[in-house]
Amino acid sequence: MNVLILGSGGREHALAWKIVQSPKLDKLFIAPGNRGTASCGTNIDLSPNDHEKVKNFCTDHKIDILVVGPEVPLADGIHDAFKNDASTSHITIIGPCQAGATLESSKEFA
Repeated sequence: MNVLILGSGGREHALAWKIVQSPKLDKLFIAPGNRGTASCGTNIDLSPNDHEKVKNFCTDHKIDILVVGPEVPLADGIHDAFKNDASTSHITIIGPCQAGATLESSKEFA
């Protein structure tokens, strides 16, 4: 399976380090990634906040699982955007929908 991790911090490096150990993994991409994630997979110059470009990358590279690390794309509804688009609705997304992300992204709401 092909996996894309969104983010560039230590959390994404830890996820990449563990995911790359799976015998089920074919290809791991990290967008944008960092120097540490480069040792686990392929860093991609792609903003996690650009939903359309992320969706295009996922369809072009046959991504099976999308792991969203940062809260901004989740709060902006990337999960919902994928599930509401026929071309990406089959992709498994690790991260909450926009309503669920509101708990993390809005102290006022929480």
